[in-house]
Amino acid sequence: MLSRVGKEKIGKLVVYGSDQTHFAFLKAAQIAGIHPENIRAIKTTKATLFALSSDSFSLSVRSDLEAGLIPLFLCATVGTTATTTVDPLRPLCEVANQHSVWVHVDAAYAGNACICPELIIFLTGIHVLLRSLSTNHELLRNKASDSAQVVDYKDWQIALSRKFRSMKLWLVLRSYGVTNLRNFLRRHVEMAKLFEGYVAEDNRFEIVVPRNFATVCFRIQPGAIAVANGKLHDQDILANELNRKLLESVNASGCIYLTHAIVGEVYILRFAVGATLTEDRHVIMAWKVVQDHADYAIRQFQFKLNQVD
Repeated sequence: MLSRVGKEKIGKLVVYGSDQTHFAFLKAAQIAGIHPENIRAIKTTKATLFALSSDSFSLSVRSDLEAGLIPLFLCATVGTTATTTVDPLRPLCEVANQHSVWVHVDAAYAGNACICPELIIFLTGIHVLLRSLSTNHELLRNKASDSAQVVDYKDWQIALSRKFRSMKLWLVLRSYGVTNLRNFLRRHVEMAKLFEGYVAEDNRFEIVVPRNFATVCFRIQPGAIAVANGKLHDQDILANELNRKLLESVNASGCIYLTHAIVGEVYILRFAVGATLTEDRHVIMAWKVVQDHADYAIRQFQFKLNQVD
């Protein structure tokens, strides 16, 4: 890019992500010399399930172009850290292509699950990005690669030879086999689906963001504690506080460990299946722990509200 527009314009380069993009994006951009004010964390909403919409991205790019800035890079995500949301790759790539923006896809969490045919839909459009690292220097050509009968792994990473990290993936695939890996990942997804079903059956809880992979994002819904002495309280603030207390209580029990996130000013609980030895019985036990602590947390919270009123 700088060779085309001039090295003196490095201060005009702009990079894009969403407010759900991993924080490493901000650090990497600063290390690369991008001015902090030229790093765009585009806001997402529940309307898009906290995914980065192509319309929002396009609007941000056009605004920067009008300001005389130079769009450089977009970091899209397949499986965001907070909610495992998937950014729409094809629409985003189409916008990026219109403005010669380099696209990187962060699939650190969800990418491995996409070896399952039923989940590959989340990578729709990813094939376009393989071209970004493709090289065809005469020294690298051979009969096998020219015939397209083999996968040329040099196009899968920045390095051409040393520290060939793709080899680690190859060894895992050769050791376990695609079928066993798929079944292993499917079991995690199925157990998360089991937990999601339990949450959906309890009207005190709600699924905040639909489950895509093996992480369930849920919370005690505001309606569970909205009224005290006949008075309507600020539902969102109360729900956030109640869910925070529930998380602390569950984790303090030492039985299971949940994590949290805040998306769209909503405090959510995250149940992630990922351990090698996890079975259905562990998921059932975990849900029982959540229910028991929710019973106590709601009673205590309701009592305090009534005392205040």
